[in-house]
Amino acid sequence: MTVTRKSRAPQRAQPHVGRQKATSVAIAPSTPEQPKLRPAALPALEAQLRLIAAGGIFLLGLWSYWPILSELVDTWSVEPDYSHGFLVAPLAIYFLWARRASFPGLARGGMLLGLALLAVSCVLRYLSARFYFSFLDAWSILPWAAAIVATLGGMRLLWWSLPSILFLWFMVPLPFSAEGLLSHPLQRIATKISCFTLQLMGQPAFSEGNTIVLGSHHLEVAQACSGLRLFMGVVALAFAYVVLVRRAWWERAALLLAVVPIALVANSARIVGTGLLLQVLPDESHALAHDFAGWVMIPLAALMFWGVLWYLGRLFSEEEVMDMASVVREAELSRP
Repeated sequence: MTVTRKSRAPQRAQPHVGRQKATSVAIAPSTPEQPKLRPAALPALEAQLRLIAAGGIFLLGLWSYWPILSELVDTWSVEPDYSHGFLVAPLAIYFLWARRASFPGLARGGMLLGLALLAVSCVLRYLSARFYFSFLDAWSILPWAAAIVATLGGMRLLWWSLPSILFLWFMVPLPFSAEGLLSHPLQRIATKISCFTLQLMGQPAFSEGNTIVLGSHHLEVAQACSGLRLFMGVVALAFAYVVLVRRAWWERAALLLAVVPIALVANSARIVGTGLLLQVLPDESHALAHDFAGWVMIPLAALMFWGVLWYLGRLFSEEEVMDMASVVREAELSRP
């Protein structure tokens, strides 16, 4: 049996080799095809043209957006709720660096997409000037940045850099109506939760509106203490977790669902911590206690996000399933 198998193998291989030689001889005479080396220069030329077009869109947009960027910097410097705006652009660049292993390269067909996104940006700026919606002027930065990326690298590069482009939304202040709509309910919820927590800890606390009376101290939960800044920071933190952490889609969805409870718990912990520090610190240190309690909330929120991931990992553990049929088959083949 073994002899016949070995003898058949060369006989079957001969015609196969002959077919390979025949095909190679048929392709060999194509010497006039040498001028086809010229199209190899076309992608490089196209890449240069796209680089020039993307650079032009960037420079013109930078000149056009300079007053808006200056207003954003002034807002980040004055408004404590948006002081995180200075970190948004560096973090967006870091997202690109962290995902550099999946960089798709430059592809064709991005010029029309870039022009369409640039048109969307222009429409948003027109609506902002026409109807006095100043926030649309700042939000138009996102399609402008997407137009630059699409012009440079096409749809694949745009899809790869989309998380960083969307993250730029966190540097733009919310509209005044939306800010007021979110601040007042957050103030009330933070007051109720913090007062209830202080009572559970044995503290003589009760609420009067948005003010917590704690012994001889009055802890006012003002609009700046509503937790809106912390809420935006927690949303940005969850976005960073979703982009950087390699988990299943349902685990990422669980992280996004945990944004609201984590923001409420972190803000209430800040108010409770401030109230406890007021009980033991002198009056001159009250401002320091308030600022210190606010500084530690983002690390606390990051720790809670890590706890959610740890719990999900412990709740659903991965187990290796062994195929006994394949194990038996490999054991039989390995026998002498």
